[in-house]
Amino acid sequence: RDLQNFLRSQNNKTNYNLVCETLQFLDIMCGSTTGGLGLLGLYINEDNVGLVIQTLETLTEYCQGPCHENQTCIVTHESNGIDIITALILNDISPLCKYRMDLVLQLKDNASKLLLALMESRHDSENAERILISLRPQELVDVIKKAYLQEEERENSEVSPREVGHNIYILALQLSRHNKQLQHLLKPVKRIQEEEAEGISSMLSLNNKQLSQMLKSSAPAQEEEEDPLAYYENHTSQIEIVRQDRSMEQIVFPVPGICQFLTEETKHRLFTTTEQDEQGSKVSDFFDQSSFLHNEMEWQRKLRSMPLIYWFSRRMTLWGSISFNLAVFINIIIAFFYPYMEGASTGVLGSPLISLLFWILICFSIAALFTKRYSVRPLIVALILRSIYYLGIGPTLNILGALNLTNKIVFVVSFVGNRGTFIRGYKAMVMDMEFLYHVGYILTSVLGLFVHELFYSILLFDLIYREETLFNVIKSVTRNGRSILLTALLALILVYLFSIVGFLFLKDDFILEVDRLPGNHSGASPLGMPHGAATLMGTCSGDKLNCVSGVSVPEVPEGNGELESTERACDTLLMCIVTVMNHGLRNGGGVGDILRKPSKDESLFPARVVYDLLFFFIVIIIVLNLIFGVIIDTFADLRSEKQKKEEILKTTCFICGLERDKFDNKTVSFEEHIKFEHNMWNYLYFIVLVRVKNKTDYTGPESYVAQMIKNKNLDWFPRMRAMSLVCNEGEGEQNEIRILQDKLNSTMKLVSHLTAQLNELKEQMTEQRKRRQRLGFVDVQNCMSR
Repeated sequence: RDLQNFLRSQNNKTNYNLVCETLQFLDIMCGSTTGGLGLLGLYINEDNVGLVIQTLETLTEYCQGPCHENQTCIVTHESNGIDIITALILNDISPLCKYRMDLVLQLKDNASKLLLALMESRHDSENAERILISLRPQELVDVIKKAYLQEEERENSEVSPREVGHNIYILALQLSRHNKQLQHLLKPVKRIQEEEAEGISSMLSLNNKQLSQMLKSSAPAQEEEEDPLAYYENHTSQIEIVRQDRSMEQIVFPVPGICQFLTEETKHRLFTTTEQDEQGSKVSDFFDQSSFLHNEMEWQRKLRSMPLIYWFSRRMTLWGSISFNLAVFINIIIAFFYPYMEGASTGVLGSPLISLLFWILICFSIAALFTKRYSVRPLIVALILRSIYYLGIGPTLNILGALNLTNKIVFVVSFVGNRGTFIRGYKAMVMDMEFLYHVGYILTSVLGLFVHELFYSILLFDLIYREETLFNVIKSVTRNGRSILLTALLALILVYLFSIVGFLFLKDDFILEVDRLPGNHSGASPLGMPHGAATLMGTCSGDKLNCVSGVSVPEVPEGNGELESTERACDTLLMCIVTVMNHGLRNGGGVGDILRKPSKDESLFPARVVYDLLFFFIVIIIVLNLIFGVIIDTFADLRSEKQKKEEILKTTCFICGLERDKFDNKTVSFEEHIKFEHNMWNYLYFIVLVRVKNKTDYTGPESYVAQMIKNKNLDWFPRMRAMSLVCNEGEGEQNEIRILQDKLNSTMKLVSHLTAQLNELKEQMTEQRKRRQRLGFVDVQNCMSR
């Protein structure tokens, strides 16, 4: 900016205003001094058109940044500079346009950029009103439409007429804020008809059906062709940025063509998963993902050149649904018929009732195909039943398993094609848990097809991947996994301590009832017992005596197999630990539920009571409930976070973080704010525009944002601010200022009126004094003469 100002004024004794000199040079070249603005073709030809273009670019560089002083200098200059620039846009510049249309388009493009530079970052309307004096709105709109239609006639030209028309459209859009006629002319035909239809419906009280029929009958044939203004409107966006002086500015820019390749799945995923920062907006996470989104746009554009992969990638949801349904059907067959015998299954499915069910499903599926309500699941069930009847269960499972494996491979190809996983490198592939999940699904399908059918049961866990509620159930355990593991470790330590106490003092109370398998009454020693001890116990049992040496066994009554239904479970510390952990944690009352019931006369009865109660209170009530509490609280937190997240998405602006109630009773509603003012995708498109645009073609705001992006500075995003709210507040202040100014002006007028009256009185008094003096002088002379 210092150099821009220096070109205008050097603060020397002799200043050379190069801005005005350059404008006068353009004036001389285009022949406006002769009064022939409509005859630009006589002065601009193939020899000097490059010099004219360079002059326009130079004037544009003088103003961009912005440099308000140079803008004012050009607009207020006494030459016909503004008239020349607008004439370059509106006129055809014949005969140059007949054989070098590309040069004419460059002229129009640079002229429109210069006019935009003259209005850049200005909050007043002085420059726009000066430009509108030379522009005729209808001719400007005709130039925009003509440039759009010239795209079809383009033949290997470096300049795109449609892009030139887009720049002129943005110029017209900026000027339309100060001209209602131009604002009306820029509305597409479709929107004008919608507004007219709304007016008609409100006047005639027509319902929507009657109104749509009226519009169809009255719609002209030209509506079938794309409206140039509608095309430019759809490819033009606006955002609000914050400059270094904390002032807000609105930017209108063309959406880069690559942005159309951003998929709806990615938009939904980004909108729902972006994390909120401390200031209530999601700008930080959104900005961090902008590079990834740009790369995904590039990949999607490349994917369009591969029609087959693109066709598959567009139907990821379909392939996922087919895989899940096939997994369900396979597991239903396994659950009903495994282990299967071909003859028995054929006999069951060959009954008249099954045949009737088959034809009912066929009829129901045909009706479903026409109504498109129940899809084709009944038809698939009918075909599976008929396949089992004719081919058998084994071949049917193999066919369904092969179909499921093939479909999942197609899904993975579609997933890779949609995400571009392979082009991100092996590290990104390994870190992508979703991709690894699908690869694991394929491996499980291969095991089910070639190893054993029961591997297919693992595929049912796909329901967790498909349903967010079930995923939150799993998350409630894994989210605070460290806390749960540490609490479980505490439970193991307590079990270990109770096992030691039981081994030292209560060994004889660990007598458990067991159910032995037939023929396994002897030969197998209990866990942790020496083989000799087991033999000794068996010998003693056979003699029906109370053994004292080796292993003591309580006295049991006589009977067949009564002694073999019990065994000692705490002869070693390892056996004690396993018993306390296995039976103590699984019983509601703790380990006391499975121990021997002691008599009150025994000396260790109080110790048993304390032992059982301590285990019950410490392990069962406290420790286990701690684990359950962590899981339940985590699930409740996840549910409340989900509800809060959904509420924030509905009632909070993604960019600025302002809530819906801030826009109550304002000129702009919350829906209009998030759609037009702070549309999150428009900010992404502007970041992409800055990255793909040539740096030498940057406007002032684009240069500013590019530098901020390079420094990873997010201060250019509006936080808790919006121009519509600032304007409303400013209008209130301005109204108060206007009232005060009006009062001040009326007071000044009154004071000036009173001053004028006072001056008149002074003049009258002076004249009266002079008269009196004259009369007194005459009287003196008369007396002296007498």
